[in-house]
Amino acid sequence: MPAWFEFAIMPARRVQPGIQPVDGKLMAAGEKVKTKLRWSGGAWPYLGIALLAHTSWGIYPVLARYLQTVSGLPSMSLLTLANIAPLVIMTAIYRRQLNRTLLTSPTIWLFALIVVGRAVTNVLAARYTLSIYAQLITQSTPFLVILLGATLFKEPIPRYTGTAIFLGLAGALLMLSGNFGQDAAAGRSDWLGILLALASSGFLAFYMLVVRRTAGNRAISSEGIILVQLLAVVLVSGLASGLYGEDWSRYGSLGPGDWLVFWFFSLGVFLLANWGQITALRRLGAPIVSSMMAWRLVSALILGGWLLGERLESGWQGVGALIVLVTITWYLSRQAAVVRLEELEP
Repeated sequence: MPAWFEFAIMPARRVQPGIQPVDGKLMAAGEKVKTKLRWSGGAWPYLGIALLAHTSWGIYPVLARYLQTVSGLPSMSLLTLANIAPLVIMTAIYRRQLNRTLLTSPTIWLFALIVVGRAVTNVLAARYTLSIYAQLITQSTPFLVILLGATLFKEPIPRYTGTAIFLGLAGALLMLSGNFGQDAAAGRSDWLGILLALASSGFLAFYMLVVRRTAGNRAISSEGIILVQLLAVVLVSGLASGLYGEDWSRYGSLGPGDWLVFWFFSLGVFLLANWGQITALRRLGAPIVSSMMAWRLVSALILGGWLLGERLESGWQGVGALIVLVTITWYLSRQAAVVRLEELEP
C-alpha cells in the first residue's frame, strides 16, 4: 500500500529538518508549522472519516489473506490488479499533478521504490501468517520510526518510549501465545509471515525518515506523489508476476463473493482509505489522526474472526490484545498532547 498516506501513524513530534508532510504536501521544514484545531461541530465528521480510514487499513491483511488463501489468487497479480483501478481513477482526477519535474525527481522515485518494498512484503505477510498477527506487527511502526531515527540520525527519543515498547512487546507475546507456528495448513508459516510484516513496517518507518530528512524547499503535490507510487507498484508487481510465472487463470473462476472482496480490497482500501486519511489529516492534523492507530488492530480482529475464523483462542491472548491497544493509544495520544501544548508556545 502506498506509504505516503500512512504517515499519520508516526509518533507526533516537532517539525524536523528536511521535508515534512504537512497539509497533504511535502513542505520545507525550515518553516515553523503550527496547527490550530478548533473543536467545533464541523470537526466531528472528519474524526469519523479518520476512523473509517483506519478501519480500512486495519482490514487490509484480512482481505489480502482471504484473496490469497481462500480465493487462491497469486500474490503479485493481486497487487497488480488491485492497484490498477485506483491508479486509473486517480489519474483521471489528478492528471494535472503529473509533470516532468515530478516524474524526473530522484527523490520521488526513491519514495516509490520504498513503497514497492512495503507493498510486496505487506501482501506476502498476509499470505503466510494470520491477518491479526500481521496487523499486530504493524502496530510497531511508530517505535521503529523512533529507534531508526535515534540510531541513524541521533534524534531524541520521546519520554516513556521504553515503557511503551516494553508493554507493547509483552502484549504482543501474549497475543502470539495461542496457536503460533502450530498450523501449517494452506502454506501457513507464521515465522516467515512475521518477518515479512516486520520488514514491511521497517520499509514504512524508513520512508518516514527519508521524508523527514530529504533536503529541499519546493512544495510537491501529495496527489502527484501517490500517482507515481501507484504506478511503481503496478509496474514492479506486474513484472514480478510475469517473471515468477504466476497463473492468472484463477481470476476467471472467481465467484461473486470473491469479486466482492477483491473490489472492496481495491477500492475500499487502496482508493477510499487513502482519500479518507488525507482528508482527515488536512483537517485534524497527524497527531490527532495517529492517536486512533490502535483501532486498526480492533478492525482486523473483528473482520478476521468473521471472514477467516481467525480469533483469539485464550484469555491470555485477549489480555495481550488489550495491553497492546491501551499502550499504543496512550503513547500516541500523549505524543499528540505534547505537540498541541508546544504549538501554544509563543
